[in-house]
Amino acid sequence: MRGKETLTLVVLLIAGLLFGSILGEILGPWLPFLQTAKVITWTPAADLDILKYDLTFQVKLNLTSIGGLALAFWIYRKIK
Repeated sequence: MRGKETLTLVVLLIAGLLFGSILGEILGPWLPFLQTAKVITWTPAADLDILKYDLTFQVKLNLTSIGGLALAFWIYRKIK
């Protein structure tokens, strides 16, 4: 049962980030500070002779996406 709860939390958090980001883009022309974002990038890479990989993960956070994240966590706590 624990895995299902974790999956629910991850899905809700991603949905909250997306919702907040979309809301920030919509409200951005009227409230420009909502479009100001901080980009966080993580790029793990390895070359192990038989296996080589190079991945890039990037998260773009703005004020509304953080609000969407908080809202998603609040919804998770209510349904739990």
